[in-house]
Order: sequence, then structure tokens, then C-alpha cells
Amino acid sequence: MKTIALGMEGMTLDDLVRIARQGVGVALSPGAEERIGRAWQLVTRWVDEERTVYGVTTGFGALSDVTISKKDTRQLQFNILKSHAVGVGQPLAADIVRAMMALRVKDFARGNAGVRAETVAAWIRLLNGGTIPVVPEKGSVGASGDLVPLAHVGLVLIGEGEAFFDGRRISGREALEICDLTPLKLEAGEGLAMINGTQAMTAIGGLAVYDAARLARHTDLAAAMSLEVLMGSKTEFDPRIHRMRPHPGQAIAAENMDRITRGSEIISSHRDCKRVQDAYTLRCSPQVHGASRDAIAYAQTVLETEMNSSTGNPLIHPDSGDFLLGGNFHGQPVALAMDFMCMAVAELANISERRIERLVNPKLSGLPAFLVKDGGLNSGFMIAQYVAAALVSENKVMSHPAVVDSIPTSANKEDHVSMGTISARKCREVVQNAENVIAIELMCAAQALDLFTNMQPGAGTQAAYAVIRKVVPHLEDDRILSKDVAQIVDLIRSGVILDAVENAVGRVR
Repeated sequence: MKTIALGMEGMTLDDLVRIARQGVGVALSPGAEERIGRAWQLVTRWVDEERTVYGVTTGFGALSDVTISKKDTRQLQFNILKSHAVGVGQPLAADIVRAMMALRVKDFARGNAGVRAETVAAWIRLLNGGTIPVVPEKGSVGASGDLVPLAHVGLVLIGEGEAFFDGRRISGREALEICDLTPLKLEAGEGLAMINGTQAMTAIGGLAVYDAARLARHTDLAAAMSLEVLMGSKTEFDPRIHRMRPHPGQAIAAENMDRITRGSEIISSHRDCKRVQDAYTLRCSPQVHGASRDAIAYAQTVLETEMNSSTGNPLIHPDSGDFLLGGNFHGQPVALAMDFMCMAVAELANISERRIERLVNPKLSGLPAFLVKDGGLNSGFMIAQYVAAALVSENKVMSHPAVVDSIPTSANKEDHVSMGTISARKCREVVQNAENVIAIELMCAAQALDLFTNMQPGAGTQAAYAVIRKVVPHLEDDRILSKDVAQIVDLIRSGVILDAVENAVGRVR
């Protein structure tokens, strides 16, 4: 099995995706086991000394003033996993759970969590063994860590809970047997160390950021294709415009669309027409797409910082031989970034839907109504635009920020929480909705391009069109379009369209 070494720093979103979606395993980098061991030696010493250490020799949250006797410290750790596993809703997707587990190992590898090396080894073996703990999607408030979802992972390691394997839902004990593991006998502080971190929101958010960055490139492609068939101008891509307002995403989007449409006979054919300037959805596409790109880039910076952080409590410092109580488990940075990106991706879908409307509306496009012959008998792409409108409206609802809605927990000890996992979950759904909207625009633009039989489109447009037509034929008469949309979404997610475009015109950033 290929593995990615996890240690102090250096984990990227690409690494996370390879682990989460491509079956790559994890291992500890050189030095990680030694750091873990030094921290654990401190924990055992503090227990022997009966020192007051939060979550190790005390209760949790509002019960932190309750001292736990030395003989009960092990039982405390089992109790925390069981009591905190109160998640509800559908299980999180396998890629999210794999990402969560990898990120928790990454946090352990930094040597600040206070767990044994054998406990970390069990997490690694469970992840690499291909079993997926059943983790209900709802229940985290995004502070004190993602306590609920991480507790459901921890249950499997002690032989409780459930997991998926080979499409079957099995007991936690069976999952351990498949991975050649026995139930963990938790020591002082280990239960808390398993669940006190931001790994659920970071896993969901990290994968959403990766998908959003990929989608932004496809949005530039879709806009370029629509601009061609709507007889738009390339003037709006002129780099001189974007140097005068040097937001980086704006310049990248303009450069992408200019490259994709380069050599277009369709655009050249109306260079001297009477239209003064294009509608905003075409003319301002670099500005709108670019602002969303910059928001996605900001979210990526936040998520990669979080991936390479220690997010537990207490934080053990082997070098000083002490521990610090703090709030690195609070998900505010991730929550704000996810709410921001949620709006940014919703806007990519929003402007795309307006271009779809221009494509199917004969009063705006000059093309046949709903891009089909025998309108009336055939509805063509009329309802495809309805679907895009529904998805965009849904995204607007989900763009209300979750982070502004703090509800105190734990008898008001935890009196401000981030709701960051909710932010990440809805952001992931907004990205998925937006993928479908962009797929509909690509589908409609390809249909419109069929009408330009005597003129060549830009090299990038032609390459994208050829890939789409391999899986989605021209719409001659009405047919069920949901499968067509799903196939184009698959092309977006696989990167096949972009690969073809980049082979034709160079890198699309």
C-alpha cells in the first residue's frame, strides 16, 4: 500500500484527497513516535503524582472541577467515548471519515496530544485496513473539538460502535478483527485526546475546498463556451483591464477564458456588430469568478493551516515538561472560512444560472427557444434551467452563515461555540449543487455549439465540446436529461474535461 508520512508539518489538500479518495494509507514520519512517547511519559508521571490535569484526572466541561481517582482514570476514558457518541442523521461519506481519521493521526504525530504510540498505531491500522467507522453527520457544535463525530470513530477502536466494510454494515468488534486488532484498553487521557480536535470540520471543509477550486476552473470554461455561442466579446478578457484592478483571481479567470476561446472563428465573425457591450454575466465573469476564486484560496490557506495544527486540550509540551489549557479546539477559523466560501461558491452557480437563462431564452440568445427544434412539441432545455434555478435558490438559503449562531453548551462553561462543522457540511452541499449547475451550463453550451456548423470555436471550447459529446449526444428530441447532467458532473469530478482542454490550450489555472 502506498502511504503518506504524517509528522509535524507539510500536509496539503492534495495529500488529504489522496488518502480520503484514492485509498492511499498513512504512516508516521521519522521523529513522530519519539515525540508521542515523550508526551506520554509526562502523562503517566502526572497520573502517578495525582496531579490535577483536565480530562486526565478530572471530569470534562462543566464537570472539570470533579477530581477522578487514580483507579478510575481508565474508566473515565471509556466513559467519555460512550457518553459523547450521540450523533444523529445519515452516516458521513467514506471519504470524509477517512480524512477525519488521517487528520487525527496527523494531530497525534505532532506529539502534543498525550496518547500512547500503540494507540496511534491502532488508528493507523484501522484507517489502512479499509474499514470505515459509522459516523452520524450531525451533532457537533464545533467547539471543544468535534466531540460527537470523533467519539463515533473512537468507539470502533474499543470494539464498540459500527463500521462499513465491503458495502456491509458491521460491528466495531468485527471491524477490528478485519484489521487484525484487539479492542484498545485506554489509559489516562486517551479518550479525551481522541475526540478533542477539529478534525471533522477540517475533513469536510478540506474536501469541499479541493472540489471548489476544481469547480472554479470549470466555471471559467463554461462561461467561455457560453460567451462564444451568445456572440460575446473577448474585450472583457484584455489583461490591461485586470492590471488596473489587480485582484489575483480576477486576472486568472480572465486569462483562462481568453486562452480557452483563442482562435475562435465564432467570436471573430461578429467583431464589427452593433452591440456595444455584453450583459454582466458575460462581461463581468472574470470579476465575479475571480472574487470567488480569491475566497476559495483564502479558505484553502485556513484549512491547510488547521490540518497542520495541534487542536486538543490540554496541550502537552514535552520540551518544557508541562501542559497548557487553551482553546485550540475552537473551530472559529474554519467556520468563518467555510461560511465565506459557501457564499463564494453559491455565486459561481448564481452567475452560471443566469448564463443558462440567456442560452435557453430566444429573446436573449437569438438561438432556437430552449435550444431544440420543434419547440412546443419539444421542451428541450426548459426544465434544465428550472433545475439550475432551484439549486441556486437552495444555495442562497444555505449561504446564511452558521458561525453567527452560537448556543452555549455544558452548563454555560462552553458559552461560545463555532458551529463550524455545520458551516463545513452546508458548504460541501453548496459545492455539490454548484457542480450540477455548471454541468447544466456546459450541457446547454454544447447544444448551442451544434448550431455553429460553419465556424470553428476556440481550441479550448472545441476540446471540451468533444469530451462532452462522447458521453452526452446532441438533443434532437426530448429525452430524460438527469442522466446527462450526472455524466457531465462525473466529467467535472474526474478532471477529464479539463485535461482535454489543457492538452489543447495549455494550463487552465
